[in-house]
Amino acid sequence: MTIEKIWITDTAVWIRTVDGREACEKFSDYPRLKYATPEQRNNYTADAFGIHWEEIDEDLSFEGFFSPKSTNVLYELFMAHPEINASAVARRLGMAQSLLAQYINGTKRPSDERLECIKAEIRLIGSELLAV
Repeated sequence: MTIEKIWITDTAVWIRTVDGREACEKFSDYPRLKYATPEQRNNYTADAFGIHWEEIDEDLSFEGFFSPKSTNVLYELFMAHPEINASAVARRLGMAQSLLAQYINGTKRPSDERLECIKAEIRLIGSELLAV
């Protein structure tokens, strides 16, 4: 998929493909984007796979814009706890940040073993915080 245009409105980020399809992701579905300032939302970079907001540590894959929206355990966990940094969790796991983002938004499904590794790492983070 080749993206022709990306634009930001007050409530969403929009994309248009070279074949004319348009889609958006609402800020309200992503706590980091929801609570970001307009300046932070406009401060993004894009590559062939998606959009990245370095300052607020958020990634959206272009595939996700056109995927049916459904929730999964990772989506629910990260949306309920925006204080958990998905990029940091990915780094701890030695996983590409974009892959974890795809697991979270449901465009890719982790194996049962991978899902358990992700959940175990989050539990480990919780244990480390409790020890403080």
